Amino acid sequence: MRVRLGYVAISNVLGKKITSSSNVTFTNYNKILSREKKLEKLQQVGLSNLKALEEILKYNIKNNIHFYRLTSALMPLVTHPDVGYWGHRELFKKDFEYIGKLLKDSDMRVDTHPDEFNVINSNNPKVVENTLSNLTRQVEWFEDMDYKEGKMVLHVGGATGGKEAALDRFINNFRNFPQKIKERLILENDDKTYTAKETLDLCKSLNIPMVLDIHHHNCNNNGENIEDMLEDILNTWKNENLPPKMHFSSPKNENLEGRVDRKHADFINSYDFISFIEILKKFHKDIDIMLECKEKDVALFKLVDDIKEINSQYHWEDETTLIVE
Repeated sequence: MRVRLGYVAISNVLGKKITSSSNVTFTNYNKILSREKKLEKLQQVGLSNLKALEEILKYNIKNNIHFYRLTSALMPLVTHPDVGYWGHRELFKKDFEYIGKLLKDSDMRVDTHPDEFNVINSNNPKVVENTLSNLTRQVEWFEDMDYKEGKMVLHVGGATGGKEAALDRFINNFRNFPQKIKERLILENDDKTYTAKETLDLCKSLNIPMVLDIHHHNCNNNGENIEDMLEDILNTWKNENLPPKMHFSSPKNENLEGRVDRKHADFINSYDFISFIEILKKFHKDIDIMLECKEKDVALFKLVDDIKEINSQYHWEDETTLIVE
């Protein structure tokens, strides 16, 4: 069993000066008087983000990090209704192609996690329309990279009108989305509304993959044992040319009475992680696990060192890929 570890967006080793998430607020954009200067500002920030992303990906390659989450803020204001498409696809065509080459040559897996205001099951048609626009832009990034494996992780959404009505809205809206979006969407259980069981049932009905977030399950469940659902969760990936993906994080405060802290800790509790891997071992499946913690890649490397110290029966294919017999 092969477990590849990944981290989210920012490398804390490289430092925050190397960021692919620089943005332009609409307020500041609107203060620029000429259309030419506005466009120049968007181009400047977009190019800076792409160059930073290239640097991060090369750092990942050097350190054998095979799994990474792209920021959703890669292109500034490209989904803002009063700005919209500003020609970045043509302008940065070669940059996107180069990024795609880096990914394919290194066999690195990347995905995105569109922001929480993207809600497929909203009862507000304008929110659904904006969600469709935002998802379209991210699909275009993958298309321009010629990266067929790119996926977008979303939560099920809200529960206005009750969960049954909200799930029906999700199904109806999802089925009306373009195929190029539907084939890249994967759904994750959340920490407040939709449990792992509810998310799994929806994924099975739509025949799309599910991302299990084990911390969210611990925060939000109806008493289900996650081990009883794992085989079905893994099977949602059977038609994909990718290992199943999961999220792992630790609660910031582990001593809350009667509930699990939804906030993420800086680092991963290595004993909890090893216990989860021991459960996964029973299924003999390769897994990619995204670590969601404040210290990003620093926490990833600390977890590797902790596991080496705690459990000598595990061994490592390289710096971030765990091999479990």
